[in-house]
Amino acid sequence: MSLQTFLHNLHFDIEKTNQSDWEVDWEDAPLTYKLYKDLPTIPLSLNVPLSLKEKRDLIEPNLDEIGYFLWYVYGVAQVAQTAITSGSNEMVNMMSSNRRFIPSGGGLYPNEIYLYLKSDQISSGIYHYDVARHCLVLLREGNFDSYVSRALGNRCDLPKCFGTIFISTMFWKNFFKYNNFSYRLQGLDCGVLIGQIIEMAKRFGFKAGVYYQFLDQAINHLIGINEREESVYGVIPLSNEESTLISKGNVKSKHYNSIDLSKELQTVSHKYLVKSKKIKEFPMLIKLNKVSMIESTQTFRNVDEAVDDLDERNRIILPKVGRLSYDLATICKERFSPELDFVFRPISQKNLATLLKEATASFSYINDLDGSFKNNNNRPKLYLCLYNVEGINNGAYYYDDHTHTLVQTKLGDHRMQLQYGMNAHTVNLFQVPICIHVVGNMEHIKSTHSYRGYRIQQMEAGIMVQRLLIAASALGLGGHPLLGYNVKLCDELYQLDEIGKTSLIQIPIGHYRNRPWLKGNLHS
Repeated sequence: MSLQTFLHNLHFDIEKTNQSDWEVDWEDAPLTYKLYKDLPTIPLSLNVPLSLKEKRDLIEPNLDEIGYFLWYVYGVAQVAQTAITSGSNEMVNMMSSNRRFIPSGGGLYPNEIYLYLKSDQISSGIYHYDVARHCLVLLREGNFDSYVSRALGNRCDLPKCFGTIFISTMFWKNFFKYNNFSYRLQGLDCGVLIGQIIEMAKRFGFKAGVYYQFLDQAINHLIGINEREESVYGVIPLSNEESTLISKGNVKSKHYNSIDLSKELQTVSHKYLVKSKKIKEFPMLIKLNKVSMIESTQTFRNVDEAVDDLDERNRIILPKVGRLSYDLATICKERFSPELDFVFRPISQKNLATLLKEATASFSYINDLDGSFKNNNNRPKLYLCLYNVEGINNGAYYYDDHTHTLVQTKLGDHRMQLQYGMNAHTVNLFQVPICIHVVGNMEHIKSTHSYRGYRIQQMEAGIMVQRLLIAASALGLGGHPLLGYNVKLCDELYQLDEIGKTSLIQIPIGHYRNRPWLKGNLHS
């Protein structure tokens, strides 16, 4: 199967991408976190602040602040137990899960966080954030400003950054369950994590810039990870000064390549615990990862810019609303992904306007694709089906964030059509007043970024998902990201084929009832 066909099926016909005889071996499931063995560790403070109401002053963070930041980004936050009935005699079983503040497909968390830190309190070097023990694990000691700068194409002033985050994907962590479909999930999961990093950085007074383009092999070599098992998907420098993060002009410097850069550092290889005794092969993931890699900084590109055409269809002007003010720590703790827990209640037009405004306004972020998301129509957009929203006819719409209006696509109650398109009826869409679809280019951004463009598009969709979920939670609503739906059906509903767009992910949003489970927060 060609890579192009594989990606097409991954989006429109999932069953064709997976092996027909695939069975999940739950007894041999991997850990949801990586545990390095026999390496120096630095414990992080457990006295995390329980409130993040206000943005903090811009200061050089100490180790405690970095630990608080990492815990809110990716730490284990809750242990939950849910009662599940099964069989004709309705036997009750208890299912336990370790929850973090962000969602992940199947709760498997395929990403790992590595950091290049420079601090007076610890040795400068490359660290792994050990989620299970809430500590830093030293992987490679030294100052790597020049190395990382060149791997990013000298577009960032690394000496002025106090840290740099590397987000990797461990392929097996969700391949064991989802088979080849995990490739799509991994990009989305990585994007959700990036979205959390961006929002938490704001609350802790940091500036964060997202790099999707870097010399993959050089960065993987720096960290010491095996590219047939794991690879870095995103690089995020952290600084107190926004101007240091992304060069706004053309950087005139010599070009670098991964091979030459990697020769400057010795190879490091560390032992770590996976738990699975038998790891099956995933050749398509390795092949896609390989073909998506950037070997030279000369191939770095911006995304082509495109502007919305002024549509003559009916528009609804939404109420003017301000940005939400909330305690981000509380909102993250209360975020909930309802399944059959949705309960039908109408939504006010003001709440809908606030949800859409908040998600798109806060999505604008510093990146190496175009510098700003704001005016580029080649980036994720929001389409939505509404039912029983105050003052708005039931139907399908496009949200124009530039004019804060809804563009009418097709009137009517589309809940039956959406429910019919679900692969598994885990959510009752008849109880949902808002069903949002994050939409992107049908050809991803392959024209400028080849197969890496697919991965980038999924990551940006993940960032948008995280913004929607935070905004929904702040409004007392729940959202449940779904990939098990008929994409073609949704594309037809919004007439996306005509404009070369497609639906990337579906998020029902609405009111919900409390689920019968026991939860314990893991903080002091």
